[in-house]
Amino acid sequence: MAPFLQTIRTKLVELGKLNPTAVEMGRSVLLPSLVITALLLGMGRMGMLQGMNLAAYDHLIRLRPDEGEDDRLLIVGITEADVQTRQEWPISDRTLAQLLEKLEAQQPRAIGLDVIRDVPIEPGRAELLNQLQQSDRLITICKVSASNDPGFPPPPGVEPESVGFSDLVIDPGGILRRSLLVVVPPLPESGVPFVSHLCSQPTTSDNQPNTLLSFGFQLALTYLAEEGIQPELTAADELKLGSTLLSRLQPTTGGYQNADASGYQIMLDYRSANRVALQVSLTDVLADRVKPELIRDRIVLIGYTTPQAKDEFYTPYSAGATDSQKMPGVVVHAQSVSQILSAVLEGRPLLWSWSNAQEGIWIFGWAVVGGVVAWYVRHPLKFGGAIALAGGIIYGTCFLLFLRGGWIPLVPGAIALNAAAAAVILVDRFNRSTYGQTVYRQVKSFLKLDIEIDQEKLEKQVAEITESDYFQDLQQKARALRSSAGTHNSAAPSSESTPSNNHAADPSPVKPTTQSEAADELDYFQKLRRETKRLRDQRRQSDDQEGS
Repeated sequence: MAPFLQTIRTKLVELGKLNPTAVEMGRSVLLPSLVITALLLGMGRMGMLQGMNLAAYDHLIRLRPDEGEDDRLLIVGITEADVQTRQEWPISDRTLAQLLEKLEAQQPRAIGLDVIRDVPIEPGRAELLNQLQQSDRLITICKVSASNDPGFPPPPGVEPESVGFSDLVIDPGGILRRSLLVVVPPLPESGVPFVSHLCSQPTTSDNQPNTLLSFGFQLALTYLAEEGIQPELTAADELKLGSTLLSRLQPTTGGYQNADASGYQIMLDYRSANRVALQVSLTDVLADRVKPELIRDRIVLIGYTTPQAKDEFYTPYSAGATDSQKMPGVVVHAQSVSQILSAVLEGRPLLWSWSNAQEGIWIFGWAVVGGVVAWYVRHPLKFGGAIALAGGIIYGTCFLLFLRGGWIPLVPGAIALNAAAAAVILVDRFNRSTYGQTVYRQVKSFLKLDIEIDQEKLEKQVAEITESDYFQDLQQKARALRSSAGTHNSAAPSSESTPSNNHAADPSPVKPTTQSEAADELDYFQKLRRETKRLRDQRRQSDDQEGS
């Protein structure tokens, strides 16, 4: 421990001589920044920041400009006025059959029926089933079973390729932020009633996974098929449409921590708060009040928009809504369809996020900025202005990247900035306080005492070696060898002797080496004794200084 402390002390002294101000700033800024970054990353991994991160995400969604209606889509809403006008609840099979017939006549590219029809709602059951089974552009819905929900099947007789599940992923707090594109029904649990249907079977008849596509994804694929675009799987098992990669959502994407990312999910990138597509009513279509060009070659989605259907969801727009805070399910599906079409056909960026390492660098960077501001700017007003400016840069950077699909940590960056600034101020005040100075002196005294104790141990060890009998014997042998070496040198022939005499008088090759080594040993031990004496003198001087 002592050598380590000695090394630290030496390095600090050397750095202090080079640039004391830089060393002091580094110690006061970098250390708090590292600690705060580690704390924020740890809190993030435990999910403690998820609520704030998702709230910031919702805020950025509301802040974006409205992109307006998608002219590739048309929504036929079954409104409360339709229910009251026709005096039907639910809307009968015959009414739906008439609606589908009207729409089919205008040649839309795809029709999505977001209405549960697994059981008859008479009159008109046969008419509706005939429409559903004969159409090659119609997609109906089912609901995937769960441990506490048997789900519901599609209408009977409909081909599996014309079915999409209507399940949506709801975050804690009831907010809809994600889009589920592909899923395989889970295995049934023992002891739980199981209803067998297309969307409850985990495997097909040939024991292959029963892969189901979502309602919105089926509609988007039907539309893109006529554009010559088919879905592909990459080597990493990610979906690709044309040149557009639909990156799979991970449990730690963006502000999420340990999110349930089962199936194939992406972030649902809303197009508009209220008008994702043109909306008309059931009555408008049946009364021929909708122009044919508003239907032709479009995706037409049919679903309930009346509140009594209880098919509404909270979205990121709900917190800022002044009227209705919920979005009808058929409109949510339209948002998903529009997102996929816009990404594939127009290059609209899909939402992406940074890796954990990139987020860590971002957070640490803003912690350092906050610490440096607190270190240099001491005037309260200037300090507040500098922190506000840095916070504005964080906010503006996050928003600009969000417009390009980037979801980066707004909340952790802002917390790091302010927390590091506060920490540097508190550390500086602590260092200037009487208590802080006392602690500093105690730590310094501990380091010095530990090093001196280590030096004293070294002195004792050297003394034990030099005063031992073995050491004395070695000294005597070394003196004898040196004396012998001196006698031999005096008896050696002169350099003027003949070569033959010189050759005859050469000593053996071993003896000079032994004499040299003995001399070296003697020199070494003499140096060791001198060093011991020096250490003792230094110790006495130190004791005298402390005593005075």
